[in-house]
Amino acid sequence: MTAAFPTALPRPVLALHGGAGTLRRDRMSAAMEAAYRAALTAILADGARQLARGDAAMDVAVEAVRRLEECELFNAGKGAVYTADERHELDASVMDGRDRAAGAVAGVTRVRNPVLAARAVMDHSGHVLLIGPAAETFAFDQGLERVEPTWFGTTQRLAQLRQARALAQGQVLDHDGQSAMAHDAPAAAPEPGGPIDDRTKFGTVGAVVRDAAGHLAAATSTGGMTNKRPGRVGDSPIPGAGCYADDRSVAVSCTGTGEAFIRAAAAHEVGALMRIGGLPLAEACARVVFDELPQVGGDGGLIAVDGLGNVWLGFNTEGMYRGWVEAGGEPLVSIYRDE
Repeated sequence: MTAAFPTALPRPVLALHGGAGTLRRDRMSAAMEAAYRAALTAILADGARQLARGDAAMDVAVEAVRRLEECELFNAGKGAVYTADERHELDASVMDGRDRAAGAVAGVTRVRNPVLAARAVMDHSGHVLLIGPAAETFAFDQGLERVEPTWFGTTQRLAQLRQARALAQGQVLDHDGQSAMAHDAPAAAPEPGGPIDDRTKFGTVGAVVRDAAGHLAAATSTGGMTNKRPGRVGDSPIPGAGCYADDRSVAVSCTGTGEAFIRAAAAHEVGALMRIGGLPLAEACARVVFDELPQVGGDGGLIAVDGLGNVWLGFNTEGMYRGWVEAGGEPLVSIYRDE
């Protein structure tokens, strides 16, 4: 499925995703669907106001992803999935299209907002990627908030891990795990009043931005895969795989089977097809999502914006939490394939 939003004149825009996978209307209650739409809409509306007052692309992208990390509905920050040893290992990256500066962290367990740590790495470390305890020490030295590892957890996520183990599924993407559990196990009702229906919820989060000055930026953050091996790192903190921005071409944020996105260098591939291959945004994105990724077993999607503010949101799965907005405009939010 694809959705492209072309423009005749340059425009500041923000696009978001909250993950892509098996998202079907018959697996989600009306209340849960409304909660997802409301969360995305609120973040997009705030981003539209930032863009209208001239905020820089990087500031808008990072703030959008920080807000997504704070929302238990998404698998990044609070509400992140569990590893096989019942912990949380969080990854994030940012990239600035002006000069292709980038920052990333992987395997952090105590930094409340990994996307802020990724930006700090870009701005203050002289490096691109820091991992584990060393990344956390750096983040705390920069004044970022420390939390206990238990802060990220939810009872629903822990139940998801234990059910995945019981079904002997091994490591699974959050969305695929929910799909299989819904089919193969007795359907347990969501916790009353809880924010997450684990049979339908999943995903990495990300944002891409084109600001009023014509600059691009991207940010991506994730809790990874349910029941993943400790130490596993996917595409989200890898510039060029799950996150990429270059003012000469495009800003991209990806979600899906991380190993495949790394092998395909998916985010960078979109930029290369545009800058070197001369393809327009929609054609370049479609080639990566529908041609390149399936060749290496890649399920998922991506969001992208080019230097004019053209927007593309697409995926090769059943659905993707997604939305976009122009500066000062009204957010457009979608979940399912047919929207």
